[in-house]
Amino acid sequence: MAVTRGGSGVFRRKPIEDIEEGEGGQAGRLTRVLGLWQLTAIGVGGIIGAGIFTLAGTVANGVAGPAVVVSFLIAGVASAAAALSYAEFAGLIPKAGSAYTYGYAVLGELVGWFIGWDLLLEYTAIVAVVAIGISGYFSFLLTDLGLQLPAWMLGAPGTGAGHRVDLFAAVLCLLIAGLLNLGMRSAARFEMAVVILKVAVVVVVIAVGAFYVRSANYTPFFPYGIGGAFTGAATVFFAVFGYDAMSTAAEESKDARRHMPRAIVYSLAISMVLYVLACLVLTGMQKYTEIDPESGFSTAFQSVGLRVLADLIAVGAIIGILTVMFTFMLGVTRVWFSMSRDGLLPKWFAKTHPTRHVPTRVTWIAGIISAIIAGFLPIAEAAELTNIGILLAFVVVCAAVIMLRRRRPDLPRTFRCPGMPVVPAVGILFSIWLITFLQWQTWVRFLAWFLIGLVVYFAYSYRHSALAGSSSSRGTAPPEDDAPRNVR
Repeated sequence: MAVTRGGSGVFRRKPIEDIEEGEGGQAGRLTRVLGLWQLTAIGVGGIIGAGIFTLAGTVANGVAGPAVVVSFLIAGVASAAAALSYAEFAGLIPKAGSAYTYGYAVLGELVGWFIGWDLLLEYTAIVAVVAIGISGYFSFLLTDLGLQLPAWMLGAPGTGAGHRVDLFAAVLCLLIAGLLNLGMRSAARFEMAVVILKVAVVVVVIAVGAFYVRSANYTPFFPYGIGGAFTGAATVFFAVFGYDAMSTAAEESKDARRHMPRAIVYSLAISMVLYVLACLVLTGMQKYTEIDPESGFSTAFQSVGLRVLADLIAVGAIIGILTVMFTFMLGVTRVWFSMSRDGLLPKWFAKTHPTRHVPTRVTWIAGIISAIIAGFLPIAEAAELTNIGILLAFVVVCAAVIMLRRRRPDLPRTFRCPGMPVVPAVGILFSIWLITFLQWQTWVRFLAWFLIGLVVYFAYSYRHSALAGSSSSRGTAPPEDDAPRNVR
C-alpha cells in the first residue's frame, strides 16, 4: 500500500512508514552493533562529566551554594519529562537523527531542518567546551606535579598571559574524531571501558568524601535565595541531557525498539543519583565560598589532606569527560549524516566508509571544527553557543510526541510516555522557562545561525530534499489524515 506524505511545501512530512522500512541506498547504511548496556554507557558517558567535575563547583561557588543539589534536581525533572518523550520516539522511529528525525516526521521539513541545523552547532560547541574543561584539569594536574608547559599552548587568546591556543583541547577533538572513525564496534568498546572507569571514580569520590562532610558547610543552604537554585538549574541543565545525543545512535542499535527507550531512562536515572550524591559531598566537604569553580573536587580533597586522591580525581576527570566528547561528537555526526541522506545537505556528506560503515567525512569535519573552537575561543564564549538549541529540540520533541499520539495512535509503540499529555507539557514549559535565563548574547548568536540556516534551506535544501524529488515524480501527495485512528 502506498504511503502518503503528510503536509506540503516547507511543512511536508517524512512518512514514519518510510523511515521504518529503512534507508541508505547509495548514501550508505550504518551497522547495528550496539546492545542495551553499550547504549546506556553512551548515555551515561554523555551526561556525567563536566556536570560533576566542573559545573557543580562553578554553580555552588557563585550561583546556588549548597542548594546546587536542588539545581540538579530541578534540571533533572525538566530533563526527565523530555527524556520520556524521547524514549517513546526512540522505540517508534529507530533511525539516526534523534530530534531532527522526529520533528521532520511529525511537524514538517522546515521544523526538522531548523532543529537539525541548531543541533549541528550545539553538539559541536559542546564537544569544544568539554575539551576546554578537560584541558583545565590537565593544567591542574601538571602544575600539581611540578611540571610547566609553554604558556602559548595552555589557552585561547585572551585567557592568560602569553596564551595563543589551547593545544591540548584542540588535539583531543581530533583524537575523538579519529576514534569514531575506527568503527562503532571498536568505539563503543572504548566508551564502555571509560564509562566504567569514570563511574568508579565518582563512586570513590562519594564514598571517601562522605567521611569528610561537615554539616556546618550546608548552612546557609540557600545563600543566594531560592532564585539562585533556579538560576543554577538553567546552568547545570547543560549537564543532564546527554541522552538526546545518545538517541542519534538508534540506527546502530541491535534492537533499537526495545533497547533505546530503556537506555534513555537508565542513563538519566543512574546519572541523577550520582549527581545528587556528589553535590552533597562536595558542598559538605568545603564551604561553598571556598570551592574552586574549575576543579572543585580535586581542590576539595586537597584541602582535607588527600593530595594523592586529588590527583587521582584529576586523572579520572580527564579520562571520564572524554566520554562526553565522544557522545556529542557521535550526535553531531549522526544528525549531519541523516540530514545529508535526506537531501537537506549535500549527499556527499552521507557517504559511509565501505568496511567500517561510519560517516567518515562528516566525522573528520566535525572534529576539525570543534578543534578550532576549542583551541581559539575562551570557554565562556564557546559555552554561549550551547543550550538554546537543545532546549528548543526538547520543546519540539515533547510537542511532537503529543501530536503524534493524537494523529497516529495506531502506530506500534514499544514504550509509551506516561502521563500523556501532562508529562510532555511539563517538558515544554520547563524548557521554555530555562530559555528565559539565557543571556542576550546567546540569543544574538542563535538568531544569526537561524538566519544562515534559513538562507541555506531555501537556496539548497528545499529543492534537493528527497521529499521534493518524490513529490515531483509522483505529483503532489495528499496530506496525511490527521484524524485519530483506532489503536491496535
